[in-house]
Amino acid sequence: MIKCTGHILSTCLTPVHSVVLKNHGRLFSNLYYTNPTKSRKLHRYNQKCQFHKESTMVATRYPPPWFSIAPMMDLTDNHYRTLARIISKKAWLYSEMIAAETIVFQKGNLDRFLAFGPEQHPIVLQIGGNDLENIAKATQLANPYGYDEINFNCGCPSPKVAGKGCFGVRLMLDPKFVADAMTVIAANTNVPVSVKCRIGVDDHDSYNELCDFIYKVSSQSPTRHFIIHSRKALLNGISPRENRSIPPLKYEFFYALLRDFPDLRFTINGGINTIDEVNEALREGAHGVMVGRAAYHNPWNVLGHVDSAVYRAPLSTITRRQVLEKFQVYGDSVLEHQEPRPNLREITKPLLGFFHSSPEMVCGSAKLMLLYTPARKIKTRMLVNTIKSLLEETLDAIPDAVLDSPITEAPIGFPDVFSAAKKVLPPPYSVTEEELFSYA
Repeated sequence: MIKCTGHILSTCLTPVHSVVLKNHGRLFSNLYYTNPTKSRKLHRYNQKCQFHKESTMVATRYPPPWFSIAPMMDLTDNHYRTLARIISKKAWLYSEMIAAETIVFQKGNLDRFLAFGPEQHPIVLQIGGNDLENIAKATQLANPYGYDEINFNCGCPSPKVAGKGCFGVRLMLDPKFVADAMTVIAANTNVPVSVKCRIGVDDHDSYNELCDFIYKVSSQSPTRHFIIHSRKALLNGISPRENRSIPPLKYEFFYALLRDFPDLRFTINGGINTIDEVNEALREGAHGVMVGRAAYHNPWNVLGHVDSAVYRAPLSTITRRQVLEKFQVYGDSVLEHQEPRPNLREITKPLLGFFHSSPEMVCGSAKLMLLYTPARKIKTRMLVNTIKSLLEETLDAIPDAVLDSPITEAPIGFPDVFSAAKKVLPPPYSVTEEELFSYA
């Protein structure tokens, strides 16, 4: 057994990554992009190295991804991302997960799935899939939209995705395919690439198995950034919602990855609800922190502190009223120009969390909820058809002192969990000599 901590062998052998990187050209030179009418060879990984150096330089135009908002199906759409960007100028935004097949087969209607406003940068496109040809095509079709990174979904436990779809978190059981997919994505774009995954699947939940996945993907593809949801996924018997709470958080696995793979970047995800917790995770060594539901359901109190507390920018003086006014301009423009005309509920859905952020806004929130109540269940209904008219109906129930107050102190979280996790790290990742050279 050769102990491998940080890919540096305890003997005098060459470091693991050095062995594998020298063979990337051999490993992937025979990957093909298949077309029904013709075939053309993909750019080899070693031909892409220069492009990825350039993409890294482009990425430096934006603040580092110390804080990002998780991709969430049916939540992180254009409307929510617009609200999020009004509140935070520095948080990294993610699209919803979009299946590669959707992009390929809807190529005549791509704006519906891929278009976004220029103010949303920096923004990451997350795609999913299990067909290399479609993944390659989808990446090419997405390029003109100008996303700043492409992320590959290996963490979604939804039965539609990981079950019938046979991708998402199920792909953690096939790291060779994930490595091939990441190579295909990198070969068809000039922006950085990353993987979002869990710490395990069902009974495949040991730390060594997680390391095997990270090692194989990183050593056989250009992937250098992993976003780790610090729970395993259970594919049978529980819902996606339960998969966000029933499997226990194991932050010790995440911090052990930082120890054992010092040449990679890791973003922590799962169970983080406050800026206090975000900063503690960063202080304990995380390269970045991704927050999901907390950023969606309480955007004012979470996103409102990102720029100042995480990125050390001056504290914003923006008020809730100013946020709503800016969102109204956006929303009414969408209603006026987008065809077919979107549903008012769809655009205003992100505001439910914004209204929920203060006890004084209960009345306004209740009025807004009328839009989400079937007409047959209420005797009267607000007659609104624009964001402006909606806000006129709701804001009168909210005190001016609440609407016109800037962001206050960030709520306190439970940061000690990260330092505690570092005290119970699993043993360092180990790999046999035979396995070492089989990867090369």
